[in-house]
Amino acid sequence: MARVIKNQPITIAGETVHPGEQKTINVQIGKLYTHSALTMPVQVWCGRQAGPILFISAAIHGDELNGVEIIRRLLKVKSLKRLKGTLITVPIVNLHGFINHSRYLPDRRDLNRSFPGSKSGSIAGRLAHTFLNEIVKKSTHGIDLHTGAINRTNLPQIRADLDSVDVKAMAESFGAPVMLNSNLRDGSLRAAAVKRGIPILLYEAGEALRFDEVSIRAGVNGIINVMRHLKMLPASRRKNPRKPVIARGSFWIRAPHSGIFRSLTEDGMRVEAKKTLIGVISDPFGESEVEVYSPNSGIIIGQMRMPLVNEGEALFHIARFARSDVVEEKVDEFQEEIMDESKLLYPVEDIPSL
Repeated sequence: MARVIKNQPITIAGETVHPGEQKTINVQIGKLYTHSALTMPVQVWCGRQAGPILFISAAIHGDELNGVEIIRRLLKVKSLKRLKGTLITVPIVNLHGFINHSRYLPDRRDLNRSFPGSKSGSIAGRLAHTFLNEIVKKSTHGIDLHTGAINRTNLPQIRADLDSVDVKAMAESFGAPVMLNSNLRDGSLRAAAVKRGIPILLYEAGEALRFDEVSIRAGVNGIINVMRHLKMLPASRRKNPRKPVIARGSFWIRAPHSGIFRSLTEDGMRVEAKKTLIGVISDPFGESEVEVYSPNSGIIIGQMRMPLVNEGEALFHIARFARSDVVEEKVDEFQEEIMDESKLLYPVEDIPSL
């Protein structure tokens, strides 16, 4: 019989959570000019047995809500009582942006371009510094949850450094239909984590200020799959999640003309180079219309939802694959499976009726 190794306590913002405990900690960031406190709520589950320390963060951009709901549902999963290691969840990193339905912080900074931050910098810099030192540096792995921007959708997808063996294994276990080998951006949380040798996934799905049920269900299932892969949760008797497909690359199609935009496709659909009509831009009277085609074949993984566009604005995000027809089938199968309640990995009674 394998020897059971007891987990170690973890201390965040001066509060210690011991093995077998769970605790909510309000990490102090600073004060606003109204004299009200700016905090970052963190919930810590410290398992009795040793294992990885996984952080899951959401709402780094305050208007990206899917991740908040993903974490809420995750924390209701009964198997967390048998957790090995430590789970750190931060459902609302950017509390000020969340309250104000804003992507940004009061200083108009993008938190995901402010890492590693500074202890004596602006609010964005201080929040980034605190998050990095109190959460990231104390973790062994991470998953950062995002959505598209306002009026922009994203097909559920994983973006990560897929050249890393550990990261690629995590990404495959997540089970999103598409994976992109994404370059690191200066100042991002992912870049700061990678620099410190912490494997991290970025999950993109849905759009800002909206709940998307497919994206939420896929996010909860994906995190549970990763935790099983890391042996933080008991293995499942079900077959392994469908292996995702790695995109060769991606590109944006921009508006060739200003006007009223009508999309003729959905995320996950296949487009053929210069053949598939994917959108139309017209003037208010419909007297002139400009048809939009893709210069290359691929799968739509994101698109503009606002019908009013200016020339040069991004309309469609398209990923390239060796066999886009096969990928389209996989995406369709994924969406059917994720809406099948019998295949979800968390309590059915917690699912909103559709």
